[in-house]
Amino acid sequence: MRTNARYAALAAVGLLALSSLTACANDAAGTASTGSGSGGGGKGEQVKIMVGGLDKVIYLPAMLTQRLGYFGAEGLDVQLLSEPAGVQAETALVSGQVQGAVGFYDHTLDLQTKGKQVESVVQFSRAPGEVEIVSSKAAGDITSPKDFKGKKLGITGLGSSTDFLTKYLAVKNGVSVSDFTPVAVGAGPTFISALQKGSIDGGMTTDPTVAQVLDKKAGKILLDMRTPQGSQEALGGPYPSSSLYMQTDWVNGHKATVQKLVNAFVKTLNWMSTHSASQIAAKMPADYSQGNRALYAQAIKSTLPMFTKDGVMPADGPETVEKVLKAFNPNIKNAKIDLSRTYTTEFAKKATG
Repeated sequence: MRTNARYAALAAVGLLALSSLTACANDAAGTASTGSGSGGGGKGEQVKIMVGGLDKVIYLPAMLTQRLGYFGAEGLDVQLLSEPAGVQAETALVSGQVQGAVGFYDHTLDLQTKGKQVESVVQFSRAPGEVEIVSSKAAGDITSPKDFKGKKLGITGLGSSTDFLTKYLAVKNGVSVSDFTPVAVGAGPTFISALQKGSIDGGMTTDPTVAQVLDKKAGKILLDMRTPQGSQEALGGPYPSSSLYMQTDWVNGHKATVQKLVNAFVKTLNWMSTHSASQIAAKMPADYSQGNRALYAQAIKSTLPMFTKDGVMPADGPETVEKVLKAFNPNIKNAKIDLSRTYTTEFAKKATG
């Protein structure tokens, strides 16, 4: 009897552990992915897209397209998945976990040097949408990127676009990439906490994190690249950033599907250009505003100038990106990049008629 009781107890513990693991897995799936929403209803051609942070304003067109029902209108059932950094979205794409990634265009150049052919099929933006923030404590010591030496600077992840841009700003201002310490702190609460605790002296992030940092008086803006003008001043030209990029082989084999995706995104970009930040905020999931709808709308308003209206790659944009990457990345500096293979305007131009 004792043996049976012991087996029963062990079985109960095992069942409880299994239930807990299943619950955790379900919770993770619930926060990481979302179906077609009002647009698809689970019907239509299925496409998985990984986003480098669904709640980031720079990637707002992804969720907004779904909320407006434009994916479903094109006959698509799009599943949006989320990772905290663009470099993780890139990894998911090249490993074949997803068909598309919403992240920075600069990853297409980096991947080409590694033998991976990936291209932007619709360009959301013409500026990085990034802001270099310095903590309130370090504001007196860091008045320009020239002061990055010896500092700990927050980025979303190693190899991410925030990592790329931080290194460029340092090198451009006479600071070697080995003279400062990049710290992967993600975005949102983890970034803000690192800033407040002194784990980082400053860092690069986007809205709504920027708006939250300023609201909490945890830091100040050092460089603002949320507008084309800010991009010009900091980087010397337009810097196409957020985009939908896909493996070239997949694009060539699924042109009709890609056209539907681009049609949906271009509709959204056009819709954004004719609606206010408050109207856009009202369409987004309630939890994106974290209880402060007005602050979230302000974050969107500050970032709106970066977005294109037609999804077409801005002229001279790829050249600016290549110049930035060549300044610090030895793999790209010593490589011959075929920029024409890193993006296509074929689908966006058809979408705009």
